[in-house]
Amino acid sequence: MSPRTSDSRERMLRGAAELLREYGAGATSIDRVLARTGAPRGSVYHHFPGGRAQLVEEAVIRSGDGMLRRIDVAMAAQDPLEAVDSFFALWRERLAQSGYRVGCPVVAVAAETNDEAPQLARSAAVVFARWQEALAAHFRRHGLPEARSTRLAAFVIAALEGAVIMCRAEQSTAPLDAAAAELRELLTHAFPDR
Repeated sequence: MSPRTSDSRERMLRGAAELLREYGAGATSIDRVLARTGAPRGSVYHHFPGGRAQLVEEAVIRSGDGMLRRIDVAMAAQDPLEAVDSFFALWRERLAQSGYRVGCPVVAVAAETNDEAPQLARSAAVVFARWQEALAAHFRRHGLPEARSTRLAAFVIAALEGAVIMCRAEQSTAPLDAAAAELRELLTHAFPDR
């Protein structure tokens, strides 16, 4: 049974996010998204009148929202160390299952210069800021001052995303494991009464 035309928008967003994770922003074209998803060509400009830039931007925001939900759930259910550990475990699994082919679609957009669509970098910055605020809010609830919470949240995101990039290059989870161990030690000292 072929996919329904009415879900083509959803399929294109998912497909764009998958392509961003695997190949980066520059290689995420309308043609590749259509080939990946089987969505009809005519639906592209119906759902994304802004073309490729709009599709990629919405895929980045959607991916960011998905991770934000994960952050909120993990932070509400666990202490800061366990929550951060769960993000590293998630990436360890994603990297291993994909043969080190996937990364973060938000990083894919942030890392590339896109002079024709500068809104893509701005969207990535907004996503990173939202993740940082969510983590910082949780750290504040566990007793850290606001400035330290904000810095620590930025550091967690930078360490995790940087480690994922290194893992892809090295075809190993060693950078992720090293970053997780150092962050665990740092967080243990930051939250001694947890």
